[in-house]
Amino acid sequence: MDERTTRMLHRLQAGAGVYACGEYLGNLDPLHRSEILTDAAYDRLQRKITAVEALFEEAGHNWNQTFYLMFFRTLGDKRNQEAYLTLARRATYAMLLRERASLHNVEALLFGTSGLLELYEHDTYTLDLRRDFVYLSAKYGIEPMDPSAWSLYRLHPANHPVLRIAQAASFFAGHEFVMEQMLQCATPEEAARLFGTEASEYWTTHHLPAVTSQDRPKRLGTFKSNLMAINLVAIMQFAYGSHTGSDALRDRAVTLLERTPAEENVYMRGWRGAGIEPRNAFESQALLQLATEYCPAGRCMECPVGLRRIRRTTPQSEK
Repeated sequence: MDERTTRMLHRLQAGAGVYACGEYLGNLDPLHRSEILTDAAYDRLQRKITAVEALFEEAGHNWNQTFYLMFFRTLGDKRNQEAYLTLARRATYAMLLRERASLHNVEALLFGTSGLLELYEHDTYTLDLRRDFVYLSAKYGIEPMDPSAWSLYRLHPANHPVLRIAQAASFFAGHEFVMEQMLQCATPEEAARLFGTEASEYWTTHHLPAVTSQDRPKRLGTFKSNLMAINLVAIMQFAYGSHTGSDALRDRAVTLLERTPAEENVYMRGWRGAGIEPRNAFESQALLQLATEYCPAGRCMECPVGLRRIRRTTPQSEK
């Protein structure tokens, strides 16, 4: 590596934590910027496919259970990701299918397995859930989770695991052939219709067991359904399309990301502050890949942005 390239690499690495490449990306012509972001977005898709493939192996090559695991993995925040996966591993999709004729049984199965009911006062409804779980746990040989597995500190009420599990119970009790429906989603509006199932009537006036709340339906909002479109639907479409060799399904995943609004998070605020505005979720996923996989580790020689900038400093680029 010549001296000029070394200096450029050190400069890029020094600015990697403060989105220093944002101005460079923002000033590129649209074609070249699109090329870079496309490379980064596909890089991220490939990384996420690896996670799906691991769950596919765990699920015994069963795509319905794989989708079920991915659904719970995506349902809450990162703090509870492992707890949701543990829940889905203990109360499996096959069990829910056997009980789906009764939403109450599905709720009892999920809430009882989660261990969360042990943390709250009880009313008639939750006592019935606990009683029915005693039967279901014996039927399926389920060991309930320790409630301490859940991180509940300073959670927004809409993202509390209790409410999310109630929504999940309603979703799986209310849909047959759910993976087939998910694979057909091509717009965020279609994803919102799929995941917009309302939690059962009890939760209309409760946000926690035995704790009354404002009387309103409890369903996934637009913000969360968009995240499900990005992190569940598009990823499963791309993974299943790759597994089956379906270019049409992979293209549908990319189209869904292009039609879905960009995420709103600390990383996007950083990129916007540096001068680049993602137009959609495909571009925000690309920027997220740069900000989480390359910048923190100073991997500028591997990054599609850093590599392009470094190459422009080499003597060959000036000939």
